[in-house]
Amino acid sequence: MLEAAGSALEVIFTWPNILIPLLGTFVGLLVGILPGLGAAAGIALLIPLTYSWAPQQAFLLLASAIGGTSFSGSITAILINTPGENANAATLIDGYPMAKQGRASVALSLSAFASAA
Repeated sequence: MLEAAGSALEVIFTWPNILIPLLGTFVGLLVGILPGLGAAAGIALLIPLTYSWAPQQAFLLLASAIGGTSFSGSITAILINTPGENANAATLIDGYPMAKQGRASVALSLSAFASAA
């Protein structure tokens, strides 16, 4: 089990692979902040890019894009009371009232933590 974790960390922290999750998260944030577009649309946009990549790199990109869309949909739910996708509908129940009380940064921080978890 420990060898597998070490091998996974070795794959993630090699040179090109360390930037791929950043790219996926950035694209996920851009796609997810648009209401109506979600993780499925982001994945559909990114799949043609990964055809010639190694499977580990493609998985890193697509998984980080899904994480980015799950958080960025909550940005619109908290700030303007419009969920980015269906999964963020519950976020606006508590997040938007917190934003109206001036605690939007707390709501966004909690949402980011929950998306990362």
